[in-house]
Amino acid sequence: MAHPGLDFPGLGVGLVILRDRKILLYKRMRAPEAGHWSIVGGKVDHMEPAELAARREAEEETGLGIGRVDLLGPTELIIEAEGQHWISLLYIAAEVDGDPQLTEPDKLSAFGWFTRDDLPQPLSAFAQAAISHLSTDQFL
Repeated sequence: MAHPGLDFPGLGVGLVILRDRKILLYKRMRAPEAGHWSIVGGKVDHMEPAELAARREAEEETGLGIGRVDLLGPTELIIEAEGQHWISLLYIAAEVDGDPQLTEPDKLSAFGWFTRDDLPQPLSAFAQAAISHLSTDQFL
């Protein structure tokens, strides 16, 4: 069986979640970029619109209710050391309900809200790509 991201480029999504001009980041436990802080996201299922995949992944991973979602732009992530290749659509949500949780402790080990000047390290290339799409009006 072929695996997206490993045997062929995978199609993924990521969601930047903002609250009070801070970004929500989770620490990954699995490849790609295990041990790095990143935005939430995952793969797009067959016949699933990417925007809905971003909302689904975010709600599964955070326990938050996600409101309006807007497209930020595309990114491509190639990690040769891990044999990973992903093309992803990045989205943003500033309307969220609830408090984040560790709903998938087998995938994510910690989370927090961070300003641009206080980003945790190491920061994933995926999160760096998403942050590069944000203006200072959105994210300090």
